[in-house]
Amino acid sequence: MPRTPRDRRRIRTAVALGVVAVLLAGGALAVSIVSRVPSAAAGPFDGAQLYVDPTSLAARAAAEAGLASQEPTSSATTGTSNGSNGDPSDTAQQRAAAARLAAEPTAIWLVPERYPIGTVEATVSDIVRSAERAGSMPVFTVYGVPERDCGNESAGGLSSDDYQDWVAEIVAAVADHRVAIVLEPDAVALAPDCGDRTARMQQLRAATKQFAAASVPVYLDGGHSDWRPPSEMAGLLKEAGVADATGFATNVSNYNATEDEIAYAEELSGLLDGAHYVIDTSRNGSGSNGEWCNPSGRTVGQQPLTAQAEHLDANLWVKAPGESDGACNGGPLAGVWWPEQAVQLAKGFSAW
Repeated sequence: MPRTPRDRRRIRTAVALGVVAVLLAGGALAVSIVSRVPSAAAGPFDGAQLYVDPTSLAARAAAEAGLASQEPTSSATTGTSNGSNGDPSDTAQQRAAAARLAAEPTAIWLVPERYPIGTVEATVSDIVRSAERAGSMPVFTVYGVPERDCGNESAGGLSSDDYQDWVAEIVAAVADHRVAIVLEPDAVALAPDCGDRTARMQQLRAATKQFAAASVPVYLDGGHSDWRPPSEMAGLLKEAGVADATGFATNVSNYNATEDEIAYAEELSGLLDGAHYVIDTSRNGSGSNGEWCNPSGRTVGQQPLTAQAEHLDANLWVKAPGESDGACNGGPLAGVWWPEQAVQLAKGFSAW
């Protein structure tokens, strides 16, 4: 693996502030939250209020940080660290950052290691029902393709025999409901490098067709502006079945500034007969320093559903801010909550 219009807005909704207040007071977050922000979205996101997961790692961290600070643990013996160094002020800052991040709508990642065959349909159905009760729309990231991440920091995934069955369970849970899917981050862009290009493209085409056949909006991941050139990525996306998809996604789990991603995606769209797209702006508020794995000094990016461009359906928070990219640059394993990084990322809110 290896730029957001700068007019960020000072949007602090009553809902978001309520979440922060509840969490900072030590209360449990037991209700569904809806992000209420001015929407510049189109297509499947037109008029949408995005779902905020009350069980996200950010919400849990906000609720639990105070307890963790009372009982310091040693990473040498437990493999974990509360990151506070015993200083209550550190934990208070981490808790506040987690609470603020928890108030933003972020995609829910479906990985087979956490939601295996036989359970994922029920789990996703529960989330969809919760979102509908709140009058909101969930976004899911499907991340279980065979030989995921070419065995790198996010290695894993299902066998070729099981993958389509797993996807079918997800489709069954979301069909006839208002949702959106981001399909397999990095899988298309990595295909030429993983040694399984033909098999991978077949899996992606079949998965895309499953969602499309059920009329579920699905965005096939299209890398980002600092990876493969649009001409090359267009060919790869065509091979992966983007013609059957709603469009493509860019910048997932990466840091490139939104204006650069829009320029890249608009060029790519022109090569794909005007295909629409979504952009991940969760951690691109300070742009990229050229690193993809836990780079220092990054901040959150533009709030979901606020960016505009000709073929842009929505900017989203796909990667959850505060969750590590992997065991690199001092971070924990991929997907693990990293309190110190959350504090740094949350500094971006002051720019809104």
